[in-house]
Amino acid sequence: MGAGPRGEAQGLMSRAYRGLVIGLLAIVTCSAFEAMAVTTAMPVVAGELGGARAYGMAFSLYLTAAMAATAAAGSWCDVKGARPSLLTGLGLMTVGLILCGGAWDFGAFTLGRMVSGAGAGFMIVPVYVIIGQALPAALQPVLFGWFSAAWVVPSLVGPYVSGVLAEHGSWRWAFYGVAPIVVVAVLFTWPRVRSLGVPEERSMAAGEGRRRSLLGLTLAVGVAAAQWATQSSADPSVRDVLTPVLLGLVGLAGLAAVLATIPRLLPRGVVRVARGLPAVIVVRGLLTLAFFGAEAFIPLMLVERYGLEPSIAGLALTGGALGWTAGSFVQAKGWLARPTYLVVGPALLGACMAGVATVVATEASPWLLAAAWAVAGMGMGVATTTTSVLLLDLSDAAERGRNSASLQLADMLGGVIGTAGAGTLYSLLLNPDRTPGPGVFAVLVGVLAVSAFFGAVAGSRTRTPSPVVREAGRA
Repeated sequence: MGAGPRGEAQGLMSRAYRGLVIGLLAIVTCSAFEAMAVTTAMPVVAGELGGARAYGMAFSLYLTAAMAATAAAGSWCDVKGARPSLLTGLGLMTVGLILCGGAWDFGAFTLGRMVSGAGAGFMIVPVYVIIGQALPAALQPVLFGWFSAAWVVPSLVGPYVSGVLAEHGSWRWAFYGVAPIVVVAVLFTWPRVRSLGVPEERSMAAGEGRRRSLLGLTLAVGVAAAQWATQSSADPSVRDVLTPVLLGLVGLAGLAAVLATIPRLLPRGVVRVARGLPAVIVVRGLLTLAFFGAEAFIPLMLVERYGLEPSIAGLALTGGALGWTAGSFVQAKGWLARPTYLVVGPALLGACMAGVATVVATEASPWLLAAAWAVAGMGMGVATTTTSVLLLDLSDAAERGRNSASLQLADMLGGVIGTAGAGTLYSLLLNPDRTPGPGVFAVLVGVLAVSAFFGAVAGSRTRTPSPVVREAGRA
């Protein structure tokens, strides 16, 4: 669809594709601005709404909701096409942003984050379906490159703008301001998307899709239960109402649900880190666990430990994003064998995170912290892009859709565990007056760095025993 002889000769900004491309770029930009705005504004939000002990929940529950929605969106797009899932995602994202902006307490804010997360999950899957249906094959890689650029601009200006709003205006406008971008996305994509039907080639049968949707929902509920029980066990106000036994039972039930569903949603061999594709997926999960768990606290540590304004603290996230982009370009040069990048990238990330912990513990210059985080971003850029490439290299054509979904689930699960675990640890380490002591952030980042080093070990197993070079399948 949309790939006729004349269409293949046209560029992305030709009349045939311009509106759709602008709308899709608006969707990516919306997600990027939302992510940067939240992370930068969170220290102010938590302080005003009393969410210090539940700080990590605002991040982890977003990813939990996105996880469930992603699993459901895949089968929904197979059965009904991309349009219903996309519109649902855009609608939920808008509602979530408005809820966050109008939140009267931290519970309402967290609810808004969950709604936004569900919107993101329902939104991202149909984007890829639409690209496959509406754009010629020759233009698809070009658009993916533009998607990367669409993340760079929000990474450059988003943290600073959000920080300025939090300081001199209201942090609420950091959320209200993103909502119009969603409206722009709908206006530009709708004329083209409304004509798209069910994909001609389905990645899985409808029954299999429903099964995976149910498993994805079970996984998300289990993760949510486990992280709520863990987080609540560190909150004295909750412990006064609920007994430790009850919290323990909820946590164990959630953990059981996760352990029961993960092996059925991910390729065989992931649990034992088998060589090849399973190891690639494990690396991806460990990377996101380490990086996003720490990133959620970078602005907070700069504000709390160094007294920086949120707008300045947010620039550290910009450095990490730029480092990520640079790392993506480095791996594209092919200077090393691809499996080697999955050792070098995680090791670089772990070393830089250890550097961040050292800087905070010794109260060295915050510019050293920002520099270390920028290089950590480079390690992420090298490794995460490589996992995507290796996933395609190691997957048969008939399994690429399912394996890609598995990679996304590992990505989200790692982020959930990282942010929830870091939030719980932070809550446990807080002083009685709820202020972070000198070593709190150093311990937090140091613990997360261990996950990155484990990622380097798993990366050494991504080289298959009998490598198969698929030159014919490469552009």
